[in-house]
Amino acid sequence: MIDYPRLTRTLIRHECNNGIIETKPYIDSVGKLTIGIGRNLTDNGITEEEALMLCRNDIQSACKDITMLVTEFWMLDSVRQEVLVNMMFNLGFPTLARFKLMLDAVNNKDWHEASKQMLSSRWASQVGYRATELSSAMLTGEFQKEKGE
Repeated sequence: MIDYPRLTRTLIRHECNNGIIETKPYIDSVGKLTIGIGRNLTDNGITEEEALMLCRNDIQSACKDITMLVTEFWMLDSVRQEVLVNMMFNLGFPTLARFKLMLDAVNNKDWHEASKQMLSSRWASQVGYRATELSSAMLTGEFQKEKGE
């Protein structure tokens, strides 16, 4: 039976420069996009399960980050929490932090103003329907039914 911890240590020694696991993509010695402990993204990509695991981790990180901008984030209803996490996921902390008027409106639970500020942003013109859907959910506290629901 394979000794997974030992094999992992050996692979780290063999695949990683100085035993440092690469947490960002890089081009390996044969020109393949690689990450981690020799994961060949060019040929193998990632599995759907791995993509979902990464998404869960990113959601957790976005939730943590949004609490620095919205003081009572965990007291909001789940729809408005999801809207804010969706925006954090899409924009990243530095960009979302510049949505000062929208964030002030959220912190004051002024959903009309928050929705208005979302739609008046450059982001709204860049993402189109995403902004329309999210601003509507921010305003009403409900997501529109998806087709087939």
